[in-house]
Amino acid sequence: MKNVLILGAGLVAKPLVRYLLDQPDFQVKVASRTVSKAKKLVGDHPHGEAQPLNVDDTGTLKNLISQADLVISMVPYTHHVTVANLCIELKKHMVTTSYVSPAMSKLDDQAKNAGVVILNEIGLDPGIDHMSAMKIIHEVQNKGGRIASFYSYCGGLPALEANTNPWGYKFSWSPRGVVLAGKNAARYLKDKKEVNISSEDLFSHFWEMNIEGLPKLEAYPNRDSIPYIELYGISDADSMYRGTLRYPGWCQTMKKVVELGLLNDKEQDMKGFSYADFLRKVIKKEKGTDLKKDLATYLKIDENSEPIKRYQWLGLLSDERLPCEKSSPLDIFANRLLEKLQYEEGERDMIVLHHEFIAEYPQKAAGSAGKEKITSTLIDFGIPHGDSAMSRTVGLPAAIGATLILQGKIKTTGVHIPVSPSIYEPALKELEKQGIICREKSAPLKS
Repeated sequence: MKNVLILGAGLVAKPLVRYLLDQPDFQVKVASRTVSKAKKLVGDHPHGEAQPLNVDDTGTLKNLISQADLVISMVPYTHHVTVANLCIELKKHMVTTSYVSPAMSKLDDQAKNAGVVILNEIGLDPGIDHMSAMKIIHEVQNKGGRIASFYSYCGGLPALEANTNPWGYKFSWSPRGVVLAGKNAARYLKDKKEVNISSEDLFSHFWEMNIEGLPKLEAYPNRDSIPYIELYGISDADSMYRGTLRYPGWCQTMKKVVELGLLNDKEQDMKGFSYADFLRKVIKKEKGTDLKKDLATYLKIDENSEPIKRYQWLGLLSDERLPCEKSSPLDIFANRLLEKLQYEEGERDMIVLHHEFIAEYPQKAAGSAGKEKITSTLIDFGIPHGDSAMSRTVGLPAAIGATLILQGKIKTTGVHIPVSPSIYEPALKELEKQGIICREKSAPLKS
């Protein structure tokens, strides 16, 4: 039997745990701060076990890791390097769905010396995006072509019939994470020129997206796209862009959220405050005036505009008391979003991952010449009264990656992301068996 330790029992853990429990020779232990969540995930499965977890208790954490063959870290990303160091010390493999931090990258040599693989970024985005992209990139390069342009988009959204609130969004993962992403600056390459966008201007920089089979969406930049030129081995690309997808109106509304300072994470005294009092403090207005009008004036928009309607619907202009005496504007905003933007029982979420490539081939390329547009699109829906699409597309790749490592099918050691064929080929095949399929199309382009 192989022993798998899963640290964390959050929103995306259920498909991960179930997939691993379905493997005939795995013993799965789920350790969580809230042990009742871990117990719910393993149920009465004979190969499942729940365990309490205090991730800051290094001694207990080390003991848990020592009993495992592989650790899947689903705790907040700030703990991943601590877990990785223990895995290296104890010669245990490790999997995470999080981005590789600089501190994690520095562990590459140590992991190789210990003979272990630390596989990161094997969820949805990052994860399936890497794997589906690299499949196409390598196919083009193997035919003698080059990737001239690569635009990649991803979003987790309510399915069309579940898009029932003015914000066009509902939460299938951490609301604070969604909101904090709005504080990121962005950078990408367009026609060989770098485009740099400050965090303040992030939501001003968006465009309309039309993806076959879907309603109109909008896209805005996702962090720094430039490093992916090297990671993907497309150093001669003219354009490289990674973006986030939302329903129309999100960027316009979030732009005004930024202007309001609602992404400020500095804790403030809010004793006795209502949401309206909080908003008055933000825009520096006293009681007794028309808050809606004052807010519109402050934001330099019409008081009947969509952003104002959305803030009003959210309750930010109401006399309802704030739940905490001390809080930051960011937490007040994120918690209110979480409270109001919930999926109802039986509603479906939707994952959209869409790549657009322009490939160029010289006359001597094998079987190709000229330019070609290639798309790869994953559209996955949650299961009513069952798993969300977000939990499936994040949790299953991690489970598959862990399984491949324990089965000896991933033999490389060190710190990795899934961009090599030895990882992405079997992982994508297994994802297809689970109904998670990236559908590709190609068409020639006139030069």
